[in-house]
Amino acid sequence: MTKRMVIMLVLVGMLFGGIFGFQAFKAQMIKKFMTARAISPQTVSTLKATEQSWQPQLEVVGTLRAVHGADLAPEVSGTVTGINFQSGKEVETGTLLLTLNAAADLARLQSLKAVAELAKQTFLRDQQQFKEKVISQATLDAATANLKDTRARIAAQQALIDKKFIRAPFAGRLGIRAVDLGQYLNAGTKIVTLQALDPIFIDFYLPQKAISQIKVRDRITVKTDAFPGQNFAGEISAINPTVDLNTRNVVVRARVDNPRHQLLPGMFATADIRVAKPRRYLTLPQTAITFNPYGTTVFLVEEQGKGPDGKPRLVAQQKFVTTGETRGDQIAILDGIKPGEEVVTSGQIKLRNGTPVIINNTIQPTNNPAPTPKDK
Repeated sequence: MTKRMVIMLVLVGMLFGGIFGFQAFKAQMIKKFMTARAISPQTVSTLKATEQSWQPQLEVVGTLRAVHGADLAPEVSGTVTGINFQSGKEVETGTLLLTLNAAADLARLQSLKAVAELAKQTFLRDQQQFKEKVISQATLDAATANLKDTRARIAAQQALIDKKFIRAPFAGRLGIRAVDLGQYLNAGTKIVTLQALDPIFIDFYLPQKAISQIKVRDRITVKTDAFPGQNFAGEISAINPTVDLNTRNVVVRARVDNPRHQLLPGMFATADIRVAKPRRYLTLPQTAITFNPYGTTVFLVEEQGKGPDGKPRLVAQQKFVTTGETRGDQIAILDGIKPGEEVVTSGQIKLRNGTPVIINNTIQPTNNPAPTPKDK
């Protein structure tokens, strides 16, 4: 019985020894194979890091408004007897636009002028008689007051008549006519809008931390999607002296040249404000940057000896960088790489430190400082 047990234990030991020995042999062979196996080179695109001059600027969103703009309306009521303008036309200051019925007012004016003429004759006669001491000073004073009163009545009546002849208060472009001939208008009824379009204002908001970066007469560039690719020059004309308590923003107004009257009040527009002198930055396409929880990195391509074919052996090396502002497809690199170093711009997801690489720059990622959509 004891002999059988010993034989069984020996057999079991041999079985387990064979299993463990085979596993150890397999692991050793796998390790030897992996060690002997070369890492396959990966194809990437690269770009040499270069310095570029960047103009620091603030980009803001604003609303256009006319330097002078008003909805014209009569101060008095009346029936429209004449329309002297066409919708959408340019007019000069003082141009007669619309006439209200003033026949009764003109007749009243003529009556007042007749009364004034009589009052004048009475005053002149009383003045002569006073010199001859025929009448008293009180009688002359009454004649003088009566003459002044009639003249004041004429001026008031003339002012009333003038209100029935609506004129352009400033030069500009008219809008669409809102009244018709023969229509009765109440005081305050809109006739037409009048807008002065050159120059034009743009109003926008800036956070309080940006106030120190701007000043009156700073140059700006205005763009709007209504005219893609066109820039309109202007300058800051006023900065509001108060900051909004709710948003902590300040209102800024800029004056923009608009000689062709392309920009219209109410349009949405963006403005770029130059806030400092141009600076030189090391720039890369944003696709070259890998953002990780542990830091921002790029892959550089370096030479490490020669390959079997005698050509330089290129490998990827990961480096941490400090990034700055962005501009279009580009990003500024503040620290981590030097000008002239070759940086991987695409394909870095396949890389790790020491990975051999093959450079193929037939296709490069976009690197435009001011890209525009293809459909524009």
